[in-house]
Amino acid sequence: MKMYVISAITAAVLELTAAGAHASDGTITFNGALTANTCTINGNGTSKKDFTVTLPTVSTSTLTAAGQTAGTTSYTIALTGCSGGSSASVFYEAGATVDASDGRLVVASGGATNVKLQLLNSDGTQIKAGYSPDLQNSEPADITSGEATLSYQVQYYATGATGAGAANSSVVYSVDYL
Repeated sequence: MKMYVISAITAAVLELTAAGAHASDGTITFNGALTANTCTINGNGTSKKDFTVTLPTVSTSTLTAAGQTAGTTSYTIALTGCSGGSSASVFYEAGATVDASDGRLVVASGGATNVKLQLLNSDGTQIKAGYSPDLQNSEPADITSGEATLSYQVQYYATGATGAGAANSSVVYSVDYL
């Protein structure tokens, strides 16, 4: 009985001590907003938001070492009929085709080897797909006139001496209104 009482007292003291370790220190308030602002999305000269960009066929002899690039190809995402908002940017989502370590696109298996696809802004700076918006580096465009064209590029990026084959990939994107 004596042992039971001591155990009960010890448990009560430990509980009170643990409660002090979990005392609140502050409050975090989260603020956000939803917008009805939308634009019609026209991908790469089409009237569709889903579109294909075809890169040129290049020789594996142009991509023999990690870091080499080739086949830079431009594409656009035109925004029309925009209402409200001041700017918009494209956010490239994380997913199975995005290498989370570098933001480049992984090509489908069974094709070319030691190559990824690298997304670029129109000025040639890398867009890191799947990264947070502030680290992704996608350039915003002014939509106060109701329209804008966002210009981008994609290129082959060697991770080593490349092997021949198809270099196909895809990425999901969304338009962020700022």
